[in-house]
Amino acid sequence: MAVQKLYAGAKLRELRGRLELTQKAFAEKLGVSLPYLNQMENNNRPVSTAVVLGLAQEFGFDVTELQSGDEARLVGDMREALADPVFTGPAPALADMRLAAANAPALARAFLDLHAAYRQTHERLASLDEALGREDARLQPSPWEEVRDFFHYCDNYIDAVDRAAERFASRTSPGEAMADAAVRMLDSHGIKTVFRDAADVRHFDAATKTLTISQFASASTQTFQLLLQLAMVSQEPLLEATLDLARFQSDEARSIAKVGLANYFAGAALMPYAAFLSAAQATRHDLEILAARFGASLEQVAHRLSTLQRPGAKGIPFFFVRVDQAGTITKRHSATTLQFARYGGACPLWNVHQAFELPGQFLRQLAETPDGARYFCLARDVSKSGGAYNVPTRRYAIGLGCEVKHAPALVYADHMDLGAAEAYAPIGISCRICERRNCHQRSVPPLERQLRVDPDRRGILPYQLD
Repeated sequence: MAVQKLYAGAKLRELRGRLELTQKAFAEKLGVSLPYLNQMENNNRPVSTAVVLGLAQEFGFDVTELQSGDEARLVGDMREALADPVFTGPAPALADMRLAAANAPALARAFLDLHAAYRQTHERLASLDEALGREDARLQPSPWEEVRDFFHYCDNYIDAVDRAAERFASRTSPGEAMADAAVRMLDSHGIKTVFRDAADVRHFDAATKTLTISQFASASTQTFQLLLQLAMVSQEPLLEATLDLARFQSDEARSIAKVGLANYFAGAALMPYAAFLSAAQATRHDLEILAARFGASLEQVAHRLSTLQRPGAKGIPFFFVRVDQAGTITKRHSATTLQFARYGGACPLWNVHQAFELPGQFLRQLAETPDGARYFCLARDVSKSGGAYNVPTRRYAIGLGCEVKHAPALVYADHMDLGAAEAYAPIGISCRICERRNCHQRSVPPLERQLRVDPDRRGILPYQLD
């Protein structure tokens, strides 16, 4: 089998920038000529084995980062953006998009930001009657989308926050429950914790330094909220420093991201990296065993599995997604080559939608995307009770999966015929960019295809694709 060449010019330029080295100094440390380094940084030559070894030995660089998922994410996002009807001409070739993502990632992200701004403007114009007269009717990226993309391009792993949470977990007393440890630490900061019948799951009164946790919330939710509040109190400098580096465009985005980082700390403290990775591997990623062992919910466990991307100690690259009953994606992350639609819902042929029909069951699926990549997919419904009869229950479905080459490490893949081509369901990302010709669930035609309509013929679709 031919060895795939590694082109990582953008990563080399990024590393050299972090080290504040000139090309000449960087080339000397790697033991290569200046022209050769220049060619590698511009993706005219692949990264050589000698350079890979030099990066590891000279700088302690985790060479697996050279193959990070940034390029695949950018290509997937550009394909979806270019499928927007606003682009009337033929879409750029996939090879061109890959070149842009590899050689000019900043330019690719600027294009995505511009398209997002266009969509924002279009949506505002569609509801102009609401926007007229409002002081905040201004053009800016959606804060929620901005924060979601921040975590997306960080590979959903924030090293400094993850390690801080792990250090906190390591200082708990033997046999001490994580919730008790959180209450103890909050008390050391002068915060009193009370559990009572409350409308809010968590409420912190800064004036009285009192934290109220709803007694109707599940034990895992209570623990998570305690740890979240602890992060807001004890990790303030770390969170603010991380936010400074992110350079969000609005105060709203910064505030949302701060809560997101506190959530990250809570999950990482509840499921400390090294201990959780070891347990996941030992149990073959059995979500129920891991939930019981770490006092977490199934959703928390699935989400944590998707964050195990610490350099030098990576877990299986999982994708994780949560959808509501309308099919709208409310959480998404992928450490795999599979990328989710930035706008709209997920492919209806994906088993995550069937989870609502079979509550309480784990659904397994072997799936293949149009590019030929194959995945093992696991889906399960999750319900979040409001804690009282008159409070509505929130229903979601979660999806967790990985490339099929990792499936043998999952207990859920046992007894599945991973080698049978007919066992794989054809799924896509978005109908607008999916190239499948005869999908019976297609909602709109793909924008990159010409349509033929025959009034005397009706197949699976009311049109044919050229």
